[in-house]
Amino acid sequence: MTKRVPLFINNKLVESDASQAIPVTNPATGEVLSEAPFTTSQEMEKAIADARTAFQTWKNVPVPERSRLMLRYQALLKEHHDELAEILSQETGKVFDDARGDVWRGIEVVEQAANIASQLMGESVENVAPNIDTVSYIQPLGVCAGITPFNFPAMIPLWMFPMAVACGNTFILKPSEQDPHTPIRLAELFREAGAPEGLLQVVHGGKEQVDTLLNHDDIKAVSFVGSVNVGQHVYRTATNNLKRAQCFAGAKNHMVVMPDASKEQVVNNIVGASVGAAGQRCMAISVVILVGEAREWLPDIKEALAAVRPGAWNDTDAAFGPLISPQARERVLSLIQQAKEEGAECLLDGSVCTVDGLPNGNWVGPTLFSGVTPDMTIYKEEVFGPVLCCMEIDNLDEALELVNNSPYGNGTSIFTDSGAVARRYRHEVEVGQVGINVPIPVPLPFFSFTGWKGSFYGDQHAYGKQAVRFYTETKTVTSRWFEGASTKASGPNMTINLK
Repeated sequence: MTKRVPLFINNKLVESDASQAIPVTNPATGEVLSEAPFTTSQEMEKAIADARTAFQTWKNVPVPERSRLMLRYQALLKEHHDELAEILSQETGKVFDDARGDVWRGIEVVEQAANIASQLMGESVENVAPNIDTVSYIQPLGVCAGITPFNFPAMIPLWMFPMAVACGNTFILKPSEQDPHTPIRLAELFREAGAPEGLLQVVHGGKEQVDTLLNHDDIKAVSFVGSVNVGQHVYRTATNNLKRAQCFAGAKNHMVVMPDASKEQVVNNIVGASVGAAGQRCMAISVVILVGEAREWLPDIKEALAAVRPGAWNDTDAAFGPLISPQARERVLSLIQQAKEEGAECLLDGSVCTVDGLPNGNWVGPTLFSGVTPDMTIYKEEVFGPVLCCMEIDNLDEALELVNNSPYGNGTSIFTDSGAVARRYRHEVEVGQVGINVPIPVPLPFFSFTGWKGSFYGDQHAYGKQAVRFYTETKTVTSRWFEGASTKASGPNMTINLK
């Protein structure tokens, strides 16, 4: 009998009573690793109730104690870094170095959460009027929820619950049902770090479980990372229910290559940014815009991409792993075929890709198109696979127009040796995260992850200062004290003299 992934409720691993479950498979082998249960409504209610109860105590825990919990947690995550990466590799197919990076970027956010005290400091002004002072306090919201995708099962949960909990909230995590083992292990380590009961709950499932979180009165804020359609649903449902929501959705990230850039650096960076993690990341470079004479570098890009190959997680020569599922592979293959039919030139075709000894893996090899135009499906849709589109234009004006016309605004980069060109691009481009000679400009967690346009729905972004604002309320107190006066506070059968 296939084992089931447990729930994590009130600091205990709990076997779900659910009758429905979904197989969790190794994308490289097709082997069924376990089943993820669809958490029952009773189990969902218990998880939320336990989180609500825990909040009543946790919100009053001194901020330095919350910081120390995060310090202990980040130390445990570092100690178990490679163990987590191996679990992650087995259920996502990521090569080991990618998996280690996934875990490490999450640890960096936990380190920032350990610095929460300075981020929860309010403001004060003495004598806003004669003998009147005003001070503001930062206070937690209550029970918060996170809905996370398959592609970063360590990093993205760690974007969410450490910051929320450090701010004084409790948290319900609904990870992807495709790779739930990593989040469960994160929860176990959180308990080992000394997290009290009810601070973090982990439930599994699909739309029904997500909608429970979105519609439940006790959930005050929802964080989401995933596809465009689901992101729009989450945002609309949460905000219609008067909840806070931050929803990170689709992307189509462009790299602009100016002719004065270093060709070697450009080519090397394109390879990792386009096919790393099998292209299954919202910050992947999926479109390269070659400006002017840089279009002559297309053969070099093709040669570099042709030299990399996918493989198993423990294959040190493999550049990336398989796609997450057979359905994901079929979707990517369909988009490749459609691009050919719509007139794009396929310079490198990874549609027929095999890996020795792993015939059941969801393999797609590096794929390169030239002659791509904005009306083609391969350009308009987020592919989420190791597919790179090349476009050729004459100048920076055309590049800016092309990027700014995209409905997405997650990330972009420009490679150039000109400071003036770089400054103009970063100033005029309508994208939230910009790299200058940096292909994937994901900010470190003392900044915030700031996608724009159709890549993000909400007001406050992930981690950094914006996460603190998202997970807290501000209370402002204005006070005046009268010198030499006796103040009486009256209640049932009591009079208190304050001197």
